[in-house]
Amino acid sequence: MDMINSSMVTDFVLLGLTNTWELEIFFFFIFLLAYVAIMAGNLLIVVTVTFDSLLYSTPMYFLLGNLSFLDMSISTITTPKMVTDFLRENKTISLWGCMAQMFFLHLLGGGEMTLLIVMAVDRYIAICKPLHYTSIMNRRVLVGSVLLSWAVGFVHTMSQMVFTITLPFCGPNIVDDIFCDLPRVLKLACTETYVLELLVTVDSGLLSFICFILLLISYTVILVSVRRRSSGGLSKALSTLSAHITVVTLFFGPIIFIYAWPFSGFSVDKFLSVFYSIITPLLNPIIYTLRNQEMKAAISRLRTKHILRINLY
Repeated sequence: MDMINSSMVTDFVLLGLTNTWELEIFFFFIFLLAYVAIMAGNLLIVVTVTFDSLLYSTPMYFLLGNLSFLDMSISTITTPKMVTDFLRENKTISLWGCMAQMFFLHLLGGGEMTLLIVMAVDRYIAICKPLHYTSIMNRRVLVGSVLLSWAVGFVHTMSQMVFTITLPFCGPNIVDDIFCDLPRVLKLACTETYVLELLVTVDSGLLSFICFILLLISYTVILVSVRRRSSGGLSKALSTLSAHITVVTLFFGPIIFIYAWPFSGFSVDKFLSVFYSIITPLLNPIIYTLRNQEMKAAISRLRTKHILRINLY
């Protein structure tokens, strides 16, 4: 059945975080500042990795630059709409705008899951097989890994959205969240969606949970391998991996609760949605820049080059 002909709903109403005007003004400024910080911090990483030849040729930072690009994109899909809604009485989003939001969220989310796994493999090879690192993680492998992450994200989102866009929406149109996402929107369809909801749980929830467990196992294997070789190497490896483990936990934690945890409620899901779309992209550049001496050195080199160019002209 054609969706346009069968659907009576042309838009959805997003309830957001609160109905109190004072709190909405407060959240407007908080999330606006957070979004500016997200874009500035992640853009700084992307620019630094792109224009610093030393970082650009290093596999870990090449992958980190792509991770920051995905974080910027995920936040952009949700945060600007959420920020402007704080100043609007009618917090609506069109039907196809809602579908597009869900499509890109799962495209970028699936891509980031895959990229985090690639980053774990990169750390394993760098720490456990350092003599073969440059030959294994060459430019062809890196570009192929990034393209693979986008391909996985596309398959991940299409496997769910191809069924979602054909659903008829002819009844309630209120989404009790800060942005459109599949678990909330599916419940509004005017047809039985049990099988599709199960597909979403398996596709997004269990996939996230399995990837998270595999990543933790891989990092544990790395630490155990290094510990057997030398105690000094363990301390250095732990320092290197702590940032990656933190990012993995921050990214997968909210997704697992939203899609796979059976006891989460609307208020908890809203908090996790904020965490996923704002807090995680905001913390990533902080974790990778303030704690990373090579990144800070590269930023300093670029600043020096920029100042020299200004003085020359």
